[in-house]
Amino acid sequence: MPTTTHPSVQRVLAAAERKGVTLDVVTFDESTHTAAEAAAAVGAELGQIVKSLVFVIPTNGTIEPVLCLVAGHNRVDLARLAAVLQAPEIRRATAKEARELTGYSIGGIPPIGFDRPIRVVMDPDLGRYPVVWAAAGLETTVFSVPPGTLRILADATVVPIAETATPKPPEVAEPARRA
Repeated sequence: MPTTTHPSVQRVLAAAERKGVTLDVVTFDESTHTAAEAAAAVGAELGQIVKSLVFVIPTNGTIEPVLCLVAGHNRVDLARLAAVLQAPEIRRATAKEARELTGYSIGGIPPIGFDRPIRVVMDPDLGRYPVVWAAAGLETTVFSVPPGTLRILADATVVPIAETATPKPPEVAEPARRA
């Protein structure tokens, strides 16, 4: 079965079509499972790759999923995410939980196309690029989209959730030695 007719990819395409957007899914022979692999495959900067990371909030004996759309060069700051969501017990989903909650496997989790409502938070750094690349349901499929369109498609809240870079202390040159 061709990749674009795979049910996982079809759910992504259908979700976009419901919002009036037609996506062009690109399929690769090699994996685009990691942000670095995806950037190399599409010829983009690492920051243009949308990492779809699933977190869970324990609530009344169940777990509520939260999807974070993060620029490929960033990492989620768990404390910042917890503060933004007012969820002190938030944690990263296991691979099994991510699959059960989204219907997709890690490495191919798209920003849209879920069987259930999922709260989505988007890293504002994605907005620095004219186009970003997101998974399209499989670890070998991606699609490109302007960040503003991605926000609308995913019904995402844009809020800083990435770790802030720690500035490196300036290097101190050793004084010249006299011979």
